[in-house]
Amino acid sequence: MTEKPSAPQRPELPPAWNPAEVEAGLYERWVERGYFTADADRDKPPVTIVLPPPNVNGSLHMGHALNHSVMDALSRRRRMQGYEVLWLPGTDHAGIATQTAVERALASEGVSRHDLGREKFVERVWEWREEVGGRILGQMRRLGDGVDWSRVRFTMDEGLSRSVQTIFKKLFDDGLIYRAERIINWCPRCQTALSDIEVDHSDDDGELVSIRYGEGDRSIVVATTRAETMLGDTAVAVHPEDERYRHLVGTEVEVPLTGRFVPVVADEHVDPEFGTGAVKVTPAHDPNDFEIGQRHDLPAITVMDGRGNITAKGPFEGLDRFEARPAVVAALRELGRIVAEKRPYQHSVGHCSRCDTVIEPRLSMQWWVKVEPLARAAAEAVRDGRTTIHPPELAKRYFDWVENLNDWCISRQLWWGHRIPVWYGPNDKIVCVGPDEEPPSGEGWTQDEDVLDTWFSSGLWPFSTLGWPAQTADLAKFYPTSVLSTGYDILFFWVVRMMMFGLYAMDGKQPFDHVFLHGLIRDAHGKKMSKSRGNGIDPLDWMDSYGADATRFTLLRGANPGSDLALAEEWAAGSRNFTTKLWNATRFALGNGANVERPLPDRSELTDVDRWVLDLLDGLITEVDAQFEAFQFSRISDALYKFTWDEFCDWYLELAKVQIAEGGERAESTRLVLGHVLDKLLRLLHPLTPFVTEVLWTTLTGGESLVVAEWPKASGAQVDAGAARRVEGVKKLVTEIRRFRSDQGLKPGQKVGGAVLGADEVDLAGLVESVRSLTRMTAPGEGFTASVSLDVGLPGGTVKVELDLSGAVDVVAERKRLSKDLAAAQKEQAQCQGKLGNAAFTAKAPADVVAKIQGRLEAASAEIERINARLATLPEA
Repeated sequence: MTEKPSAPQRPELPPAWNPAEVEAGLYERWVERGYFTADADRDKPPVTIVLPPPNVNGSLHMGHALNHSVMDALSRRRRMQGYEVLWLPGTDHAGIATQTAVERALASEGVSRHDLGREKFVERVWEWREEVGGRILGQMRRLGDGVDWSRVRFTMDEGLSRSVQTIFKKLFDDGLIYRAERIINWCPRCQTALSDIEVDHSDDDGELVSIRYGEGDRSIVVATTRAETMLGDTAVAVHPEDERYRHLVGTEVEVPLTGRFVPVVADEHVDPEFGTGAVKVTPAHDPNDFEIGQRHDLPAITVMDGRGNITAKGPFEGLDRFEARPAVVAALRELGRIVAEKRPYQHSVGHCSRCDTVIEPRLSMQWWVKVEPLARAAAEAVRDGRTTIHPPELAKRYFDWVENLNDWCISRQLWWGHRIPVWYGPNDKIVCVGPDEEPPSGEGWTQDEDVLDTWFSSGLWPFSTLGWPAQTADLAKFYPTSVLSTGYDILFFWVVRMMMFGLYAMDGKQPFDHVFLHGLIRDAHGKKMSKSRGNGIDPLDWMDSYGADATRFTLLRGANPGSDLALAEEWAAGSRNFTTKLWNATRFALGNGANVERPLPDRSELTDVDRWVLDLLDGLITEVDAQFEAFQFSRISDALYKFTWDEFCDWYLELAKVQIAEGGERAESTRLVLGHVLDKLLRLLHPLTPFVTEVLWTTLTGGESLVVAEWPKASGAQVDAGAARRVEGVKKLVTEIRRFRSDQGLKPGQKVGGAVLGADEVDLAGLVESVRSLTRMTAPGEGFTASVSLDVGLPGGTVKVELDLSGAVDVVAERKRLSKDLAAAQKEQAQCQGKLGNAAFTAKAPADVVAKIQGRLEAASAEIERINARLATLPEA
């Protein structure tokens, strides 16, 4: 008779895990207790993670959910390891996106920002920010983000604004910020310059038109996709070693429609293999042409205004660029200047990431950062190991970028953002004003109208959020930060800027020790998720349907460093099944008296099964620790899943049930091992699935919270190889018997008499009763007659299992079932043989298709052999 559990009674768990009823209250309890609040004065080693600030007007998407799950897992583990963890949250003011949203709202009221004026418009944006700015922060709570809510920052708050003004002044004084007229990305709709990251490139259908400049043997043909820009041509360029055009270098040709003569110049930028080997040069409307113009001292003629309308005097003046293009081509065609036209012609076109308008390269007076010395320092910090990039293969792409970085345009023609702290006065005077300086006053002084690129302020994020330029306790304790986790797609645009600014402002101290770069979220077919494709998944929908833990676990199982992650809803359902499995396992353990109140008995007093599971647990702890240090979240998740589902739930719980049923000291020691393993397993799972593990662990142990519980450590005990061998033998033996029972037509719960012969020879004599229990096999009694037998090969010998099936199987029904299965298998075999025997098919079909059919044939043949063997054992009906 089974003894009653000696452990104290714990509260009972409900029959099922219902995350919607628990998650919100549990999270608020963590926050109220201050678990996530860091203290710079505590004497613990620091770990710092700054949250990549989402746009203030944004909502949580799957990319956020993945990255936040990674950061939360990292921070929760370190907190359990005894570190002083600061995970600092905040939002970005998102200059263009926010201004566009507010202007759209104003337009619905029949008002423009110009009607309000700058000051009133900015006030309106602040009001809008108060209304919508907390949305994504609330969604972060849904996911379980363990951030320090007492330190929420905003890139336009007072402290960060001071940081921006301070570093601008420092860069200006050091000659690293300058004002110059250069080519920029210009959005005619948003009416502002754009950074490279704000431009999306796509292969669009256009046209390639070849135009003859000049006359006779001194003419030259150029090809262009933007014929309207020829109105601003100031040269034709050829490669200096191109023999076809060497005689023309230094001469002039007439630009059709303009009456203007321009020089033919030799420049190594020209690719002699592309097109005709000659290119038109429009320095005011193309970045490469601008560089050619600088090298050859060419004039730059602007022929378009900020809205993309032609300004060149003549018949095209006032036309939109896309209206002017066919008009220019038609005029050239009429003059006989068109040599060739190709439509459609697919080529890369830049679009504004906010409104999808085609970008216009444009010559404009802007503010720039001289990046060469800053980029050189950023490269050196990775090269000398101050910052490590994970995965390491992406370090090469980092170096390729920083070592070929162009100067950065930082001014934006917006009203929402950090206004450039520069004043212009009489006699072309320019004054840059720091945060503690008074701007110049008096007649003729005005502040620059532009604001800074959003990436300028977010580039200061790792140190500005900690109080810089003030020397705060937070800055001293938590800088450099420990880990930056982000998608590889912004390695170049944001990570590099933080590296440059952090090293510059903090005297060579890197902004973070490690950079973990995860992949992008894609759908189940590998396509990038987007609104236009309609294949996006809202993480809030998954959390509503499956819970935050299942959502997080699904994302982390795919979080290989640098690799894209394909998602499908059935995987979230699978993760929910995992949390359900864990819930049911804990309910079983509690129902069977799992005990964490007393230490484990000496290993010598434990059974093989108990030593085996403890050794597996030690191995799991070691592996999880190693993979956390390597940021291998997919491997962490898979290791925890395999141990939990395959080893703990499917095997140990079943074997423990047998041992507990024996009663006495064996039952008590098993309860202790069961409680110990489950306790440590829930701790290991907590960083990935915090909600369900918190409920289960506090119920099991009566402890305060897993958030502040100690991270498990491996025991250091020597692995019992003999116990592992014996338990693996039991697993194989049970698996083979279960399969054999199924083949014999026995129902899963149907008990039959059986004999296990040869267990002594393979060292399994002490585990035969466990085998019997797990295979519904009763001991052979009086009148036992073996009707079927099974040989199972194990290390050291073979175990024979004999079963008495007399009266256990309906022979007529079983023969009928097997005959039906045999016919289906024979049909499949014939179909596969027919296809593989068709030479025309095998010659044309892809190799993987042929291999798949070959595999189906082998499976059908094996099934036929199995069914025939089973039929041969049945008596005649």
